[in-house]
Amino acid sequence: MASSEFQPLQGMSDIGVPEIWLWQMIEQRARTLFSCYNYEELRTPSLEKLSVFKRSIGDTTDVVQKEMYSFIDRGGRELALRPEGTAGTIRHLAGRGEEGLNARVFYIAPMFRCERPQAGRKRQFHQVGVEATGVPNPLADAECIALQQHLLEEWGLTGSKIQISTRGELSDRQPVADGLRNALQPHLSDLCSDCQRRINENVLRVIDCKNKNCGKIVDQIPSPVDFMSEESRQYLDTVIHTLKKMGIEVELNPKLVRGLDYYVHTVWEITHGALGAQNAIAGGGRYEIALGKKGVPGVGFAMGMERVITSLESCGVTADQFVPSDGIWLISLGEKALIENMKIARKLREKGLRCGMDLEVKSMKAQMRKANKARVKKVIICGEDEMAKGILLVKDMNEGSQEELSLEDVIRDA
Repeated sequence: MASSEFQPLQGMSDIGVPEIWLWQMIEQRARTLFSCYNYEELRTPSLEKLSVFKRSIGDTTDVVQKEMYSFIDRGGRELALRPEGTAGTIRHLAGRGEEGLNARVFYIAPMFRCERPQAGRKRQFHQVGVEATGVPNPLADAECIALQQHLLEEWGLTGSKIQISTRGELSDRQPVADGLRNALQPHLSDLCSDCQRRINENVLRVIDCKNKNCGKIVDQIPSPVDFMSEESRQYLDTVIHTLKKMGIEVELNPKLVRGLDYYVHTVWEITHGALGAQNAIAGGGRYEIALGKKGVPGVGFAMGMERVITSLESCGVTADQFVPSDGIWLISLGEKALIENMKIARKLREKGLRCGMDLEVKSMKAQMRKANKARVKKVIICGEDEMAKGILLVKDMNEGSQEELSLEDVIRDA
């Protein structure tokens, strides 16, 4: 077992070969697809003012109360490592005026939460997410869900399910809170201690509680949707109808509330059986985030890359399938050939080709082992005989064939 001196902090991981190949596939395909939907990349700082998350996510959420890495810096400022991507993104867009109120951006970035590490959950984890700002529109919500489903398909994930519900309009919040409190009051003594506190602080957290006994009580009372306006229910119906027209199946789950206070109207989660009891790999929803005097409406989603990878591997999608298999390896037979190959390598790399070589003279066998390990498509052998003839010996690693070519032919055919 490796010494703890060389291990990252608990709940955090190094990501290198071979698993990095799967991460690169996920990121590359995400960027390509987001471009098709007219989303632009945004990179915000990992460190923000604590107030950015308190105002956006909500003081009473578990993320703010229990999970954030927050501290006071030497200047006396309250700061936090971002626990999620939406708040910082909206902070940036709110500062761009009208342009930021009609934007489509995506991010691929690390997030931080001080929670107990478990399968697919790390203290430093990574999210792929999008945000589309704009006034509430059920068609925009449907398109966002469609994009998320499309991305999962691009990655090769099968067997996922989409659950959908609504948090209603802002005007629904008080009727929903009052209705749930009244329904839960007869069961107060049977709720867990957290939920007894949540009834007054944020009653929706009771609906979201993972305690089995609390779950049984929640199943006996009306859902939050039962206390909402007809307009809110109609908005959700339009989203679901639009998705069905697009060929995307969703399951209505009126007890789905999501864990952040900024949500209004549509909320959804995507689950996968490979993750066990905590089976959510992604979620999203429509929100209204107040920053200063500005209220920024939008819709978006975020997917935990570690949890996506666990689900992909259960579908047979593994890192080995994405090993780089192109490129060239240069083999040098002698000191003069080594210098010649340095010149050749530069020309090939200027062409944008992946090219490797040993930078000291080694045996042919040792250099071929390196070439095999690098999984290159071709090997170029250069020795004094080849230099005298003005040619290179080119070996195709897949077919096992070899031929003599000039440097110009090698560059042209590469």
